[in-house]
Amino acid sequence: MYLGIDFGTSGARAAVIDDENRILAAAEYAFPSGQGVSEPLSALWQRALFSLLGQISPEIRLSLQRILINGTSATVLLCDSQGEPVTEPLLYNDNRAIAVIESLKAIAPAKHSVISATSSLAKLLWWQKNLNHLDFSNLYFLHQADWLSFLLHGQLGISDYHNTLKLGADPETLSYPQWLLEGLNQFADVPPNLPKILQSGCPIGAVTAEIAEKFNLSKNCLVCAGTTDSIAAFLASGANQPGQAVTSLGSTLVLKLLSYTRVDDARYGIYSHRLGNLWLTGGASNTGGAVLRQFFTDEQLTELSDRINPQQVSPLDYYPLITPGERFPINDPHLLPRLDPRPDRPEEFLHGLLEAMAKIEAKGYGLLQQFGASSLTQVYTAGGGAKNPVWTKIRQRYLQVPVMISPHTEAAYGSAMLAKSDSPNF
Repeated sequence: MYLGIDFGTSGARAAVIDDENRILAAAEYAFPSGQGVSEPLSALWQRALFSLLGQISPEIRLSLQRILINGTSATVLLCDSQGEPVTEPLLYNDNRAIAVIESLKAIAPAKHSVISATSSLAKLLWWQKNLNHLDFSNLYFLHQADWLSFLLHGQLGISDYHNTLKLGADPETLSYPQWLLEGLNQFADVPPNLPKILQSGCPIGAVTAEIAEKFNLSKNCLVCAGTTDSIAAFLASGANQPGQAVTSLGSTLVLKLLSYTRVDDARYGIYSHRLGNLWLTGGASNTGGAVLRQFFTDEQLTELSDRINPQQVSPLDYYPLITPGERFPINDPHLLPRLDPRPDRPEEFLHGLLEAMAKIEAKGYGLLQQFGASSLTQVYTAGGGAKNPVWTKIRQRYLQVPVMISPHTEAAYGSAMLAKSDSPNF
């Protein structure tokens, strides 16, 4: 049995699978929301982790062979040599490091994916610049999944090639490039300890004796190098061949295409994660379900979609955004939403929006292939938009490949799949 744990934005989830990929157990932990939450984030994460383990039956816990945790990409924290956090973590969407973006551009290669106010490296530079009272030589820089895994295996300073991508690590050599090491030295006499990089899914070591006793785990239960939530969600879909892709139709539109070839170009918001001997390349658009929710309820979306002929082309030329700014396939922070003219009939307006998003999706996959990614052969769909059959038919008309709903969409399931794999290579 194999346990996957997913730490997302609103809570944490767990899934246990067997050798046949059947789900044997599941658990959830919702993060508190609203005012008055004074608990440190790291303490909340630890409580969530231990709660999930506690929710699984003792019999299943004792049979677990491997555990793997995913976390939100570029959620980071600084710890002391005992693994105790010394600052509040900075979350994936924290953009305070915009203040050091010019310094980041000065040390990173042009078009590199770390050149973003929310990247792990940007946050590290911000800490080095603003926390100069700390002795960084005795500190460890970790990602959310790194620290949570440490709580189970007890070995400080270990990460994976997915979480460290936005830190500037080279996923091919599992090392930090010279430009990064020299750049960090410009910001501090001695930078913090960067985590060792392992291939996601590789065993790190057995759970500690304390954890084994506390949760009735086998002393031989292994903790594996983790991954990010979006990679875990991709793995959950079942896509495993070059040319297969996953489109997530959530609040935003996220594309991921499995490819023989690595494609990176920050000018277009494109970057690639390594997956064994293959590459997972893609990008994220600001269009998506959040735009639809501005205008329609779930009930209206269902009712109006039934009035749309998906084989008929909408004459409307929209670029649906909530606010100005786009990341991919057009990288323009000033791109204006285009939502006019608005027809009198709401189903015609919805038709125009769905068709526009389908065009953006097709343009995104076209751009990835234009830059050398493997040819698109099949698209799995995850997220709330996957439930709309009319939208699926419109998308298939533009994509010209089979489009289907992912059999599994939970990132916890994908993490369990990765934990189970003897070798993460496809």
